Amino acid sequence: MAVNEYMLAGMTCGHCEMSVREEVAAVPGVEDIQVSAQTGKLVITGADEIDDEKVLAAVKEAGYSAVRA
Repeated sequence: MAVNEYMLAGMTCGHCEMSVREEVAAVPGVEDIQVSAQTGKLVITGADEIDDEKVLAAVKEAGYSAVRA
């Protein structure tokens, strides 16, 4: 099982979390998503390694920036 953690900038509310969740859910291999506007954390889980570049691109598509924590 792979767990990746990211720090996001710019999220302020539940709608922000939903936007990130929707985009990241489309990344191959993602099985679980935990995202918090309050802490700025995104934690994703998958059975195998998940491509960081695809996750970062999905977060950018949602309108936010992220770095691997």
